[in-house]
Amino acid sequence: MLLPRWFAEAFLLLLSFLAFSNAAYIGVNIGTDLTNMPSPSDIVTLLKSQQITHVRLYDANSHMLKAFANTSIEVMVGVTNNEILRIGRFPSAAAAWVNKNVAAYIPSTNITAIAVGSEVLTTIPHVAPILASALNNIHKALVASNLNFKVKVSSPMSMDIMPKPFPPSTSTFSPSWNTTVYQLLQFLKNTGSFFMLNAYPYYGYTTANGIFPLDYALFKQLSPVKQIVDPNTLLHYNSMFDAMVDAAYYSMEALNFSKIPVVVTETGWPSSGGGDEAAATVANAETFNTNLIKRVLNNSGPPSQPDIPINTYIYELYNEDKRSGPVSERNWGILFPNGTSVYPLSLSGGSNSAALNDSSMFCVAKADADDDKLIDGLNWACGQGRANCAAIQPGQPCYLPNDVKSHASFAFNDYYQKMKSAGGTCDFDGTAITTTRDPSYRTCAYTGSLNANSTGGNFPPNALGPVSPLGGNANALIISSYHIPLLAPLALTLLQLLLQH
Repeated sequence: MLLPRWFAEAFLLLLSFLAFSNAAYIGVNIGTDLTNMPSPSDIVTLLKSQQITHVRLYDANSHMLKAFANTSIEVMVGVTNNEILRIGRFPSAAAAWVNKNVAAYIPSTNITAIAVGSEVLTTIPHVAPILASALNNIHKALVASNLNFKVKVSSPMSMDIMPKPFPPSTSTFSPSWNTTVYQLLQFLKNTGSFFMLNAYPYYGYTTANGIFPLDYALFKQLSPVKQIVDPNTLLHYNSMFDAMVDAAYYSMEALNFSKIPVVVTETGWPSSGGGDEAAATVANAETFNTNLIKRVLNNSGPPSQPDIPINTYIYELYNEDKRSGPVSERNWGILFPNGTSVYPLSLSGGSNSAALNDSSMFCVAKADADDDKLIDGLNWACGQGRANCAAIQPGQPCYLPNDVKSHASFAFNDYYQKMKSAGGTCDFDGTAITTTRDPSYRTCAYTGSLNANSTGGNFPPNALGPVSPLGGNANALIISSYHIPLLAPLALTLLQLLLQH
């Protein structure tokens, strides 16, 4: 039978309420523009160890989506900006995209949202007229797959579409985007979805020419004389983050839309910058993200919407060392590409003692690494790198299996564990990769393992052998002569019950 319109609207409101009535969460963005990208399985292991429940991918990478299978982690996938035109023009393209990148992985992989593009209006404005069509086509494809109640669709927007975000109460969307934004908001209301906002207090502070104090951007308490107050509503804003989110709510209200939740899909602070980026420091990044996590997890909304929590994704998991542009562009991560923490941070909101654990990362040889390169790296690690290679000598616990990949993994890891705090990396000419899986086996304990001491396995430091003309030490040269072997269920239940009456 056909449901009355009022019932459909009420049901969508119920879905929206259910989606946002739970405790607020902190998620992370996972960029991939880095030299030594950990494997998807290792990333998932790291996320699970830190109790991270939500992640955002910028595309729909099949390897990542497979790695998230059978975990409780909620995944937001992305339609890239390059895909929007085709998906907006052709419903069949949207259906194919959903079938390939969403339906094929559900229910094993817990995909709960699709971000259609990223800051489309300000980065690729020529695509703006077709954005609403792309959203609708993706949603219709989800309906056809019976996934529309599980997977929400939206499109991340930049703060730049609100030219004057302060005071929040007078904020409006740029008139040049009113038509597109109105279509977006109507879509979000009709489908019970949320408004995705990329909000960066770092840029709000650095472009304000000293109007706002740094403490305001970093969530630090301001003295009474410095407190930021909206002169129209007299609401006090303890952080620029809250003011940015409220600016979005007031901008939506100016177009007669209310109660569409704001989810912050990107925010963060860079830990390093160039000479003209003085605010990009490790101390500021640690302060911002630590205070951000506490702010979000207190489960309240901004001053104008105190009952709507601000679910937020930190930008980002790793420093993306291959990105171009200012120095800060490569330093937004909470981890270095080698897997070590940029600064102590607890993503659960507790003390920093529960921060990302560097010792859980190991460095091992890649499975497809070239043997000659592995031998070179092995010689270097046991020689100039001063790794303790005693355990991989004949008769010792890590000698077997007697192959270059196994021995290189042990040597690479010993070097990495000792030198990572001084900037040592897990690269070795592209032959090594970090992993959260402890590679120890039987009596062979890798450095960094709970079963090993700090000297490398269970062995005392060995004296370096004589340096040969070829580099490395005598033991390393013996090793290099190896013969290498060729080898939302509740909502659906409610709907079913209602349809029976």
